Amino acid sequence: MTVPFPSDGSKLPSAEIAAAGDAATRPLFHFTPPTSWLNDPNGLVYYAGEYHLFYQYHPHSLVWGPMYWGHAVSRDLLSWEHLPIALEPDDLGMIFSGSAVIDWHNTAGFGAEAIVAIFTQFADGQQVQSLAFSTDRGRSWTKYAGNPVIPMPAGQIDFRDPKVFWHGDPHAGRWVMLLAVGQEIWFYTSPDLKSWTKSGEFGAGFGSRGGVWETPDLFALPVDNNPNNLRWMLIVSVQDQAPAGGSGVQYFVGDFDGSTFIPGEAPETVRWADYGGDFYAAQSWSDAPDGRRVWLAWMNNWRYGANIPATSWRGAMSVPRDLALVSDDHGAVLVQQPIGELAQLRGIGHEWSAAQVQPGTQRLAHMRGDTLEVQATFAVDHTTTARTFGLRVRTGAAEATVIGYDAEQRALFVDRNTAGHKATASDTPQIVPLQPRAEEISLHLLVDRASVEVFADGGRVVLTNQIFPAPSSTDLELFAEDGIVTLKQLNVHPLRRQS
Repeated sequence: MTVPFPSDGSKLPSAEIAAAGDAATRPLFHFTPPTSWLNDPNGLVYYAGEYHLFYQYHPHSLVWGPMYWGHAVSRDLLSWEHLPIALEPDDLGMIFSGSAVIDWHNTAGFGAEAIVAIFTQFADGQQVQSLAFSTDRGRSWTKYAGNPVIPMPAGQIDFRDPKVFWHGDPHAGRWVMLLAVGQEIWFYTSPDLKSWTKSGEFGAGFGSRGGVWETPDLFALPVDNNPNNLRWMLIVSVQDQAPAGGSGVQYFVGDFDGSTFIPGEAPETVRWADYGGDFYAAQSWSDAPDGRRVWLAWMNNWRYGANIPATSWRGAMSVPRDLALVSDDHGAVLVQQPIGELAQLRGIGHEWSAAQVQPGTQRLAHMRGDTLEVQATFAVDHTTTARTFGLRVRTGAAEATVIGYDAEQRALFVDRNTAGHKATASDTPQIVPLQPRAEEISLHLLVDRASVEVFADGGRVVLTNQIFPAPSSTDLELFAEDGIVTLKQLNVHPLRRQS
């Protein structure tokens, strides 16, 4: 949980967006609050058939303010039922970010299979860690009378965002907590969620240090689906100087010994989970079925989060993504794929194959809309003479978001300079090095009214961006510059709620 950068609030949406109101920007398949301001996802936990999503919420304003925990549940990660606010500020302060666990063996004494929320409270410069619990599937909450369970250590300025999980044998293990402290992650352990002992630190000299570290997460994934080759991933959000400017999410690959994280790479190694402008505070669900590791993030950026167009609500989450680790020349790398449940939203699609894209722009006459799934594979071989090629989405009069590949520079790029209303003064195109695999470039795009998520190279490279085109800008186009490129395969599906 961050205290946001100041905003002058002077950015206004275009007349067409303003006239359309919520219909122009309220997404179809991304989570949004019913009203008011949303930021970090919190307390992601699965229990009794429901995915719980809590989130940083200011129910009385369209900008950041005193924080609460909003709450929603879903059985498929697509359709969400909004529940009453779970946690409200009290004498210890507002409710900052945190996590939630199922206390399967009642270690805390709150009740069998209680859902326990662990969160930071903030007041008068103090950031302390507190507990609340629910014994009715998260429908009502009681704060622990012994809060705070961890006071703020002397000399610290940032001490927040607890991520808690059980480590070890189901009956003989212990709880582990990660906390973001300046530009480090501190580790604590506990037998009962109430009494905590510091067990380690990580971070000094490692990774990106462009801003304060926040909202950590830690979990193990098999490399190449091999259960005998598990690596641990430490997730850390960074307030500033991410690849697209502003806030972003980095990750470290290594091991965990039960007390602290042990990095497996050199301190200067920096790995980014997302190269777009709008992916922050990523968190994964605890206790997801079948060992599944799914996460999402706040789809916004602290540099301009309070300036995006809004009428009755502001803020959305990224699409939930399934996570995996795969090996390559640089070690184990993160792969993200949109959840398979999205296929439920597909309408009748169109398919093209073995087509040449000529110089210029070619509109796909029968495929237009503001909610689309696009899967494209381009050849990058001796037949490719185009310098750049790709797709333009949400195009209209002088508007387009460009997703392209520079064959000379071997780089993927996203350019939203003509994407519509600008929340920021300028948008430098986002450029990511990307080598062809098997002489081709694969792109998987999700377009949802006010966002475009790009999954390239099977999900090894991801870029998430908000866009704010006019509602009438709904065309989809192919393009090639200074030559031709072979489109090996193109599948386009409209996405919509099924009746």
